[in-house]
Amino acid sequence: MASTGNNALLGGLPGLSAETKIAIVKTEWNSHITDELEAGAMRVLRQQGIDKVRTYTVPGAVEVPYMIRHIDQSMLVRADAYIAFACVIKGDTPHFDYVCQSITQGITQLNLQLQAPVIYGVLTVNTEAQAQERIGGIHGHKGEEAAITALKMIHLRYQV
Repeated sequence: MASTGNNALLGGLPGLSAETKIAIVKTEWNSHITDELEAGAMRVLRQQGIDKVRTYTVPGAVEVPYMIRHIDQSMLVRADAYIAFACVIKGDTPHFDYVCQSITQGITQLNLQLQAPVIYGVLTVNTEAQAQERIGGIHGHKGEEAAITALKMIHLRYQV
């Protein structure tokens, strides 16, 4: 994913306009984290003049790929890029592994099937503290990075 320190391509990217549409799909599970991921993405998108952003909230991480595909198949919404936000915190059971594998495989499949890029803004962490470090802490802001990545991918689509 692009980092906030690696945003040299931003500003006047061909393919981006006021008509650029972004769909964010986030989980309500660990919403205090996913809401902050969304807020970081929105800051970057607004700075770049992207106002056509719609957020969809699903119950959990496994449902994210389904919703993205459903949105993309809807002739009403079609986005230029999708951003997937979830936060999966490891517990005492293997459930963590299954959920992480499911959302990762789902997003990978969508990137191969859809015309628009699907950005992986999924935090898979061992602790709540690690999640906090990734929403403005020592590891940067993964929501901002996801938005930068989405904009760069939209730009690259217009270069091919």
